[in-house]
Amino acid sequence: MSSAMALSSSLMRLGASRLSSMMGLARVASSSSMSNSSSSMSSSFSSSSAASLVTTSLGDAPITIELPRPYDTHLCEPPSTTVTTTPAEIEKFFKTTYLMRRMEIACDVLYKGKFIRGFCHLYDGQEAIIVGIEAALTWNDSIVTSYRDHCTHLGRGGNVKEVIAELLGKAPGCSKGNGGSMHMYRKETNFYGGNGIVGAQVPLGAGLAFGHKYRNDNCVAITMYGDGAANQGQIFEAMNMAALWDLPCIFVCENNHYGMGTAEWRSAKSPEYYKRGDYIPGIKIDGMDCLSVKQGFAFAKEFALKNGPIIVEADTYRYHGHSMSDPGSTYRTRDEISGVRQERDPVDRMRKLLIDVVGTSPDQIKAWEKELRKEVDDAVEFAKNAPLPPDAQLYENIYVDGKGIEARGVEISNVNVLG
Repeated sequence: MSSAMALSSSLMRLGASRLSSMMGLARVASSSSMSNSSSSMSSSFSSSSAASLVTTSLGDAPITIELPRPYDTHLCEPPSTTVTTTPAEIEKFFKTTYLMRRMEIACDVLYKGKFIRGFCHLYDGQEAIIVGIEAALTWNDSIVTSYRDHCTHLGRGGNVKEVIAELLGKAPGCSKGNGGSMHMYRKETNFYGGNGIVGAQVPLGAGLAFGHKYRNDNCVAITMYGDGAANQGQIFEAMNMAALWDLPCIFVCENNHYGMGTAEWRSAKSPEYYKRGDYIPGIKIDGMDCLSVKQGFAFAKEFALKNGPIIVEADTYRYHGHSMSDPGSTYRTRDEISGVRQERDPVDRMRKLLIDVVGTSPDQIKAWEKELRKEVDDAVEFAKNAPLPPDAQLYENIYVDGKGIEARGVEISNVNVLG
């Protein structure tokens, strides 16, 4: 019982008072007043940022913010907790996390209405991870993740219509209606899925890193997995090879603390996942804070390009259950869930920064929220009215050529010969 209480306490330790303290430390800074280290770090961050999913209207005057939570590290020095940002970037972070949140809520409604069938794993609560990652990387860097991939597709330049259409099995979906919730891809921005087998994407990520090293293209591969997959042998095999060959691979453990429904303290003898690489350095970041994630991954990318693999543990929390078939309330209390929402929610953090630091009016924020809700609502209607994939698509993507295979329908007149 004491272990469970400790877990619950640690999940909610970043309270409102500490966030208020962070606001007090925020200040608008001119370029000349920043330290040399902060300036160089900021320029490397901004030059590597990917294109935005949303448009912004605020300015680019630099702001420095002191993170309320330090980084924990293993075999490496931590990055600075002083983060340089801008009003425009905070606006972008808020809009993107809010759009992702509304999309996932829409997915919940569609699933309960039986428009979405099969598996469906939602990302609400964890949005800051992918938003912060994309702020620190470019789309030339590769990323591969697990089946909780809806928001990763958005982060890689996809749109809500593509995601919802895919979930409904419709032709305009990002995988042409073939993949559903667990198999979203965007090849043009080096997003390699969406993988349905627990932990199996991690060796693929190491392979992507091998490709970057072979091409010498100054890029890294992000390979993501959850705490529930962290004990898999294939993860340690991939880490071993990545370390042997000094591959530019960032192993990312999204630790939402409950895997498929088992608390980390019951499933892992050592739940300090950033230390799991032993000989591989690691860093633990606040996965509920876009700015902490951005700073941490900029550090991780620079480290991986110079030294080889690194492990990043993102301390986060999912509000829904493991999947839509899991109510998410049998192994944790509703008070714990609401407590994390109140004290650590990534969307609310960015909203508070906009109001308290940038000076954005609540009315302006409400107007943005209204626009983003409409974008999601329009995407839902688009997906509902979109066509199903053509029948012939059932026989595609099996072999390069047909090999003379016959696919027989109910009647002999429906026989299709491929090739």
